[in-house]
Amino acid sequence: MTFFQSDVVRAELAEIQELQEEVYGALFKFPTMPKEDKQYHIDCLERLIEKQKVLYTRLSLSDDPQAKVMKENILKGAADMGLPQNVDMNLVFNDIYKMVDVMKKAVDEDRFKM
Repeated sequence: MTFFQSDVVRAELAEIQELQEEVYGALFKFPTMPKEDKQYHIDCLERLIEKQKVLYTRLSLSDDPQAKVMKENILKGAADMGLPQNVDMNLVFNDIYKMVDVMKKAVDEDRFKM
């Protein structure tokens, strides 16, 4: 069985896609959302990041050629966004978690008002 034929991987990819659609779909509405909706949006973002981190770890541990290609595409995409070549994605995920914590605090303190 290949990496992408795994039921676990396929379910994770489907959930990642759903979370991405939810997060990106509400992105521009965020500043005008009620506080509860902002908190929900941030929770979705946090779940998305966690799912992406787990997927990246699975890709890194896999010997499947398709998994290796996907991992390389992720690294290329990171480089295209200005991150160093062959960046440690675990450090990137940790930095993103820190930014999410800042967002949570800002929402708790009502600093995201229009």
